Amino acid sequence: MSDPVAEKSGFLRKYMSGHPDTLVAYAKWFGKVEDPITSAEMTAIDTKVGLYTYRIAHTTDKADRQSMTLLCTLKNGTKKEVYVPIDPPLKGYDDVKPRLLDMKATAQEKLGMIKAPHIASFHPPPASALVGPAILVGSIIYLFLAPIDGRSPVYEPARLVHSVVGTKAVNVGMYILAAAHVLEAGYTSTLCRKHTGFFTGAAYVLGTVVFGFPIWQDLRARIQNARIDSVMKVQ
Repeated sequence: MSDPVAEKSGFLRKYMSGHPDTLVAYAKWFGKVEDPITSAEMTAIDTKVGLYTYRIAHTTDKADRQSMTLLCTLKNGTKKEVYVPIDPPLKGYDDVKPRLLDMKATAQEKLGMIKAPHIASFHPPPASALVGPAILVGSIIYLFLAPIDGRSPVYEPARLVHSVVGTKAVNVGMYILAAAHVLEAGYTSTLCRKHTGFFTGAAYVLGTVVFGFPIWQDLRARIQNARIDSVMKVQ
């Protein structure tokens, strides 16, 4: 089976030769090279998973992953071959450019070469993404708060559910939901500390407490898009 990325690796290597700063950033951040690098060139990139050695922190491991191979020239004049893992795996050639841009933005931001993107305002995700979580959250809260001994017909569905699954199961479901949303809100808070102001961050954290994962997933996508935009502006 042919590898569409490997087939065009010659073009990719030639194109990336004009962006040595990007390759150095790949080697420093993803390849974990701590020695000073004066230049780097891409010698291979493919989508086939192969056994290779790559450095993680101060250790060396072997793993089956897709990779790009970089040949780095260190400040002392020696050459060092670096394998940069590509994770998640590329599905084909069309994935290459957006992935390389994404990796460039991440590496340069982590290395302090560009500023972390700033999200200035709260934009909720599309309504279609919120309907399912809203129904789930509303249903669980309804079941949890419904007075089981009440006579109102409004709570008849809740009394039926309690009689079938048990009040304990309903309470456990509420506790699990609350714990999950609190943990997700904590993750959202870490994103907001880096990328938003106080009020925008508060809106995202509160939104996550209520709706859960759609809010932080949308925020993370906005941050990623802003990273790529910032890279494109300085090219």
